Amino acid sequence: MIKEKKTSDDDGTSRDTKDARTTAADSDLPLGADGTLELIPDSESERQVLEQEAAEAVSKYDAESRIRRAPWRPLALLISAVAVFTALYHLYTAYFGAPPTLIHRSLHVSLILFLVFMLYPPSARATSQWWRIPDAVLAIASLVPWLYIWLNYEDVVLQAGRFTAADIAVASLLVVLVLEAARRVTGWALPILALLFVLFGMYGRELPGLLRHRGYDWDTLAYQFFATTEGVFGTAIGVSSTYIFLFILFGAFLAKSGMSQMFNDLALAIAGQSRGGPAKVATLASGFMGSINGSAIANVVSTGAFTIPLMKKIGYSRNFAGAVESSASVGGQVLPPIMGAAAFIMAETIGVPYTTVALAAIVPALLYYVSLIAQIHLRATRMGLKGIAKENLPDVLGVLKERGHLMLPLVFLLYMLFFSGRTILYSAFLTILVTIAVAMLWRTSRMSLRDLLQALEDGTRSALGVAVACASVGVIVGVVTISGFGVTLASAIVQLSGGVLFWTLVMTMLACLVLGMGLPSIPAYIVTATMAAPALTTLGVEPLVAHLFVFYFGLFANITPPVALAAFAASGISGGKPMATGGAAFKLASAGFVIPYMFVYNPDLLLRDVDLITGVTVVASALLAVLLLGVALEGHFMVPMAWYLRIVLAVGAVMMLSADILYDVVGAVLVVAVLGVQLLKARSAGKLSIRAI
Repeated sequence: MIKEKKTSDDDGTSRDTKDARTTAADSDLPLGADGTLELIPDSESERQVLEQEAAEAVSKYDAESRIRRAPWRPLALLISAVAVFTALYHLYTAYFGAPPTLIHRSLHVSLILFLVFMLYPPSARATSQWWRIPDAVLAIASLVPWLYIWLNYEDVVLQAGRFTAADIAVASLLVVLVLEAARRVTGWALPILALLFVLFGMYGRELPGLLRHRGYDWDTLAYQFFATTEGVFGTAIGVSSTYIFLFILFGAFLAKSGMSQMFNDLALAIAGQSRGGPAKVATLASGFMGSINGSAIANVVSTGAFTIPLMKKIGYSRNFAGAVESSASVGGQVLPPIMGAAAFIMAETIGVPYTTVALAAIVPALLYYVSLIAQIHLRATRMGLKGIAKENLPDVLGVLKERGHLMLPLVFLLYMLFFSGRTILYSAFLTILVTIAVAMLWRTSRMSLRDLLQALEDGTRSALGVAVACASVGVIVGVVTISGFGVTLASAIVQLSGGVLFWTLVMTMLACLVLGMGLPSIPAYIVTATMAAPALTTLGVEPLVAHLFVFYFGLFANITPPVALAAFAASGISGGKPMATGGAAFKLASAGFVIPYMFVYNPDLLLRDVDLITGVTVVASALLAVLLLGVALEGHFMVPMAWYLRIVLAVGAVMMLSADILYDVVGAVLVVAVLGVQLLKARSAGKLSIRAI
């Protein structure tokens, strides 16, 4: 039996560790002949417990999961019918073209709002019959903005700022419905932020200093929100009603065909047997799924319910297991080709092709995941952890034989996006059809008519949170646009930083972490891109580089205490402490806080307009630097590393990221010196072997 004692890990969290006098072979964990963990199937009761823990975690930290079931069958059928119609409408417009912009976007918003009020209760505790009548009234009222625009389209478009009382009444109704829907789906953070901006827009004359502006009455703001494409029906909803909806629908069809199971099995087959295998499996599977589903918290729950218990079984602490899952899930949002759909909003916002964004994001995303896996491996080495017994793992060829055909739609999508010359909408539409066709060819993935309808409904339901968030962000963007606050904030950041790029980057980073607290990744990006990115472009940073910078930090607010929602959700599954899990996730994702600075100072890392030799050199040096940073963070290279050597190694690794040759040389000298010391210590301890790394 393992003797256990309570110790403090170097990340400040508490964990149960093996007594130093014991070995992995003495463990009462199920071990195979090679000393690795056997993946024994859980009992039915244990699986139910895990599912219940996952459900409680997602319900506590993810408001999007709090969907109620219709108690009356005709009502349930109505909701399903509207959801399926919404999906079919977006498929139709993707192929045949959409109606005029305001009509299309208003219909998208109205359908989304209708479903939100039918599916989401006004609060987590609202279960009484009385609430259903107001919900039905709000759902029906959600159709009013679209009907009004549809029936009065020419008047709305041609009135050029001359609004009527009816316009203002409908606009006011729209804002109230959007903010209430956002409160139900995403929580309080986004609607409160939107209301603060509305107050800022109305009372600008009374505000001091840089915040002061001319101020606008409610009628002017309401018209901005409702009758222009710089408010609720702005760019964010435009992308939501086209690219985002279709790619979420694509993900729903992939999930229905068994793609998530294939990702888990393939990750197990590739990394399960290595040191700390389950943690590497979590990283790979979460990266795959996170890029497609666009929700870090949903990804934590879907893959974490499977991977977190395995990580705990082999000896990782509860907090570290939750940190691995949350940091890997968040990283999926920066991983091409889909990047959680943010790539499409970014491309639309800065006016570049989608392929430009996706190609630029590849190397930084891969560096982030290499850093995660390196830290996971080093911790497993330091703790003497094993992987999963080979006989209990799926075979790579077996997985590919059974479900490998599901990769074909992804390959087809990449071809359509990068090589076909077709539009993104047409590519997404055709890929969905290819997904259905490919799934039908194999028995293991074949979908019935019921499955197809369920995929359409699931896709619409999954899109509700993103669409409502985009509509709410439209209120913020509307105020920022009409008041010029984005320019004012950019000027303030530059002034406070003294016009020095580094301090401007630091202040922009802090602004993004604050603005991104409690927000889903897509609205977090839109808010930060609107208010923080202009500060960087003012100092000459390219728009694409600036937007990628703010996107990273708006996204990583999900694992940055004190409001680390993805980490908190993971802690609910792992049984760890929320704040400790957030701290461990922050440490694990440290490379993600360095990488944006890397590509700002050395844009060649984005592989734009570089020759082959330069590209290979830049990527190789960046890869070495993040690996060394991982060693410094974990404090282990063959043997434990002294704290002062860790600091020197971290400084050397960061200096190697510079485009200045002098910094590179100094950094390399520091790195070689530290590693040399470690090699001497390993030799004296008799651990000078590749197995000790």
